[in-house]
Amino acid sequence: MENVTNFEEIKERFKNASVDEKIEIYTTVQGLTVEQYKDLLRMFPIKYLDKLEQAMS
Repeated sequence: MENVTNFEEIKERFKNASVDEKIEIYTTVQGLTVEQYKDLLRMFPIKYLDKLEQAMS
């Protein structure tokens, strides 16, 4: 249950973050499931996906 609560907090931070902050959160947060990562990715602005890809490589 705690993991779900933490994810909701992460999701809220992600939602309100700038693009650079979203990238920071996405690339540094640990312990999420594949579905949770997908959930964050759905909220990421498509036009900046290349920037996220660069940060992950």
